[in-house]
Amino acid sequence: MSLKLPSGSQVAALLLAGAAYTGLAFATPRADFGQLAGLFAVALGAYAWLLHSRLPLRWGLGTALVFRLLWLPATPAFSDDIFRFRWDGLLVAHGVNPFRFRPDEIIADGARTALPDASVRNTVLPELQQLYRQLNSPHYYSVYPPVCQAIFGGAARLFPASERGFVTCLRLVMLAAEAGTAWLLLALLAAMGWPRVRALRYLLHPLPIMELTGNLHFEALALCFLLLAIWLLSRQQWAKSAGALALGVAAKLIPLLVLPLLIRRLGWRRFLAYAGMVAGTLLVLFSPFLSVALVVNISRSLNLYFRSFEFNASIYYVVRAIGYQLTTYNKIAQIGPALALTGGLLGLALAWRERRLTVASLAQTLLLMLTAYYALATTVHPWYLALLIGLGALSRFRFPLVWGGLAVLSYAAYRSSAYTENLWLVALEYVVTLGVLVWELTLGLRNRIAE
Repeated sequence: MSLKLPSGSQVAALLLAGAAYTGLAFATPRADFGQLAGLFAVALGAYAWLLHSRLPLRWGLGTALVFRLLWLPATPAFSDDIFRFRWDGLLVAHGVNPFRFRPDEIIADGARTALPDASVRNTVLPELQQLYRQLNSPHYYSVYPPVCQAIFGGAARLFPASERGFVTCLRLVMLAAEAGTAWLLLALLAAMGWPRVRALRYLLHPLPIMELTGNLHFEALALCFLLLAIWLLSRQQWAKSAGALALGVAAKLIPLLVLPLLIRRLGWRRFLAYAGMVAGTLLVLFSPFLSVALVVNISRSLNLYFRSFEFNASIYYVVRAIGYQLTTYNKIAQIGPALALTGGLLGLALAWRERRLTVASLAQTLLLMLTAYYALATTVHPWYLALLIGLGALSRFRFPLVWGGLAVLSYAAYRSSAYTENLWLVALEYVVTLGVLVWELTLGLRNRIAE
């Protein structure tokens, strides 16, 4: 069987996207919002054309890999989280619990408490002092779960004094996770009876390429393990699925939201066993770090997240404005937890109202659940949306592709060190996304009525 070749316009789009990614990876500082948004728009336009013109699957898979490999020698340009990754990794590599100490505590103490061995301390402290000046959260405890910490620690052991070596290790992990995601999307689409080419909706989308492979965000691992859990569940391998879900939670906590959707699928007895296996696996994964400090400090960090942090939000910003009018101050401490609770209740309602308990409906309902969660969140960084784009490839919805494409507008906040958001751009992002979502929901309702 001959391999179908891409058309001339598709080749041009591929070359244009490759040039845009090269510019983003090696020649675009985060503060240069105009260049960042312009190159991303070029990549997004090429992506839209490649999907519209139906790029052959094999060429799409190969191109998705090449686009990710372009970032291999690059240093993350649009996120400074990498410095905290390396900080935690150096602590883990030297047997220090990263959940026990804040960076400012270690620096103030000269690392004597965290690293009592003087020879080790004298070796590591200069690296920590240099990293400390680059941290975006030196006064907060680490929030990265054990799978992340294991990867940080392994990379730091291999390259204790090389930032480039550390970054390369993490990027290879991301590439492996993305390769796993590609395989799982193809397998799940085949099992659902849908065209496998739909996997390209995720694999060629500029946001996962830039944010996961490029900026090294661990949603790559969370998505891979979540899809693995769904695939194993479809094959009735309950125990393995529970283990995969636990690994996803131990990379990012957000995959926990899938659990309510499994109650009716598994029945209460099997669900309780499944949840027990997830909890047991998590206990094993967290065991190297278990302490009172772990529980207390992670609780503090989560409390800060819901009560203090705000970025690129939608409904929260509207409610915040109303709060300002009524009280003249920011009521995030009350609004944040209330919206999080509302999101959780909406998720439970979606789980309860599911009609078709299939693999396809699991991915689609989880997509809507996460959409409600992020719509009500106080903080929505662009890379969070990679999960929605991945799940969207397994559903009839395309609004995640639009949301992911517009989320780059949030980088306007980094044009200066003041980190001031342009609320007009935030409004544009969400008005367009909401419009597409409402249109798709209306279309789906019409189709059901027609049936």
